[in-house]
Amino acid sequence: MGMKIQRLCRSVPDSGLSSRANARDLRFLAALEMTEKNWIGYFRNCDTESQGGRNIRLLVRNIGQHVLLILLATFSIGADLHANPYLSKPGETPARVGTCSITGGFIHFYSALFNGLFDKYGIKIEHVTLRGGIVSLAALSADEIQFIYCSADPMIPRMAAGADAKLIGSPIVGLPWVLVGRKEIKRPQDLKGKTIAVARPGGLTDQLAKSVMKKFNLTTQDVKLLHIGGTGQLEPYNAMLQGLTQATFLTPPLDVRAKRDGFALIYNLNELDVRAIYSSMFTNLKSLKERPALVQKFVAAMAEAIFFLEKNPDKGKAALSKVLSVNDQEVLQSAYDAYAKGMVNRRLIVPVNAVTQAVEMAREEGTLIRKKAAEIIDNSFAEQLDKSGFLKELWGKQL
Repeated sequence: MGMKIQRLCRSVPDSGLSSRANARDLRFLAALEMTEKNWIGYFRNCDTESQGGRNIRLLVRNIGQHVLLILLATFSIGADLHANPYLSKPGETPARVGTCSITGGFIHFYSALFNGLFDKYGIKIEHVTLRGGIVSLAALSADEIQFIYCSADPMIPRMAAGADAKLIGSPIVGLPWVLVGRKEIKRPQDLKGKTIAVARPGGLTDQLAKSVMKKFNLTTQDVKLLHIGGTGQLEPYNAMLQGLTQATFLTPPLDVRAKRDGFALIYNLNELDVRAIYSSMFTNLKSLKERPALVQKFVAAMAEAIFFLEKNPDKGKAALSKVLSVNDQEVLQSAYDAYAKGMVNRRLIVPVNAVTQAVEMAREEGTLIRKKAAEIIDNSFAEQLDKSGFLKELWGKQL
């Protein structure tokens, strides 16, 4: 290939072209170069000493260079579309997304919301905060919201019992919770005769408390569970602050505040032998049947949110600061370290074995199970991100 075309190719950043687009475009440009040579050869018999002959050759070369520039721009745009097939005009499709609580664990969703990632994918998002999984699933079933962003563990038993919802992706897989309490409680066995503050019966913190008690052979006669209600962790934590209980469950960044308030870490729940799924995306059957393109774009936007948050920590922490109304950098950094660095699931694939375990645990606790684990999961949208080359273009060798 001639030096002119090589220089033109180098003027397009590598990030603007996929590997397949590069190979395709360079083959095409090589053909163009041959075409230019043919044109020059056609006029070679012109009188080289005449002004007319020189003008003709100059004209042909100028035309060739302008055509090459136009085509390079066109192919680079086409390559961008190939690399990310889910982009469209901003604000194309409205969608309501409900978060089931207010927590640092939803930092990926908050980052996408406040940094225009959904607009980039042609989705106009209306965000609503709902009170827990039961209310969220009811709203989803009625199509009052089209997506839920929530911890998967408390949702799975209800979905297996027949709720109209499917898991479509999990940005965070793991159990970020810690059990904190008064300083005299050094270990879980010291909880005998004490009270743990949890949110709602059957909710996530209620399930976590029962899991810890089971592991350490504690019963409800040994430890009392006080159901506080609320939309997150603040209500149970405030109950502990007021002396109504002696322990509760928290996730980053509230663990930093608990230490400052004089409470001690009793137990890290990552030590439990439980396959846990934390922050996840859910949609209803109507969206899957009638709005599959919207679902695919939503999943793609959240996949990019993982990349965005890792590369833009300050913007991610600023988004979380808005939601939590917290400006303490140590608190925000604690959340970022826990969720943007640890337990991140870049491919978004929902682990079937973890869902299966959660369904079986619900069955053992008396839940009437109507659906198998495979029936409440749809990994096809997350899998398509890989098949299309989207994730590879986004992460490169880091994936």
